[in-house]
Amino acid sequence: MIPVLLFPQFDPVIVQFGPFAIRWYALAYIAGLVLGWRLVRRLVTQDPRVATPTQVDDFLTWATLGVVLGGRLGYVLFYQPSVYLAHPGMILAVWEGGMSFHGGMLGVAIATFWFCRRNKIPVLGFADRVAVAAPIGLGLGRVANFVNGELWGRVTDVPWAMIFPDDKTGLPRHPSQLYEAGLEGIGLFLLLAFLFWRTDARYQPGKLTGAFLLGYGVIRVALENVRAPDVDLGFIYGPITMGQILSAPMIIGGIYLIATAKRRQRETDPAVGGSTLA
Repeated sequence: MIPVLLFPQFDPVIVQFGPFAIRWYALAYIAGLVLGWRLVRRLVTQDPRVATPTQVDDFLTWATLGVVLGGRLGYVLFYQPSVYLAHPGMILAVWEGGMSFHGGMLGVAIATFWFCRRNKIPVLGFADRVAVAAPIGLGLGRVANFVNGELWGRVTDVPWAMIFPDDKTGLPRHPSQLYEAGLEGIGLFLLLAFLFWRTDARYQPGKLTGAFLLGYGVIRVALENVRAPDVDLGFIYGPITMGQILSAPMIIGGIYLIATAKRRQRETDPAVGGSTLA
């Protein structure tokens, strides 16, 4: 017999008023956005200043739309395109679940670029502040995945293996949602906070964004080896999953931004702390 832990039977709904329900997953998104907004408001006041707290307030709406629209469309395009093309009305049924981190990240990236261009804010300097706060939402989202008993790990015999109620195999699995919450959330946040407060990374436009992309990409690629592949896709090529494929460009982009950050620092006007490069 393999010792396993019993999965706590969480109710995914916090409270319900008739047809209206507040779910832990939705609360995780809201809490991540609000906490991230408060942190970015503080980060932009630190030298070199790239925006004002009021501008960060305005950006919250843009970020929210980027996360929700990007996350949903990313899931539709990356994971179940044939299903949603056959039933396009289901695309709007976000309450039924189905969000992609990579899609949400692209949505926020587009929102950040557009917002900064409209407000004449240095794109990479502002993106660096957003990157420091991003792991907060990531960590909370993974905790919500665990509460929902979804996106579990592969079959294992480790002492902390769990049997998830919705898993029809009934086999013990890695609680990979908690691994992701710890590494993508807490671990990546502590790394980026250290780089921001204890090094000169924030003076090198794009370096913190690059650190986020590289850090998340490496963590995701590694943890995909203990996370069960998506039910509808399985393995894409050999042992490679869709999550690993989508994370590869993040790693490449992160390395590039870190490697070229010093050059951008030399092109920064110290009088205003803004980068001449967007």
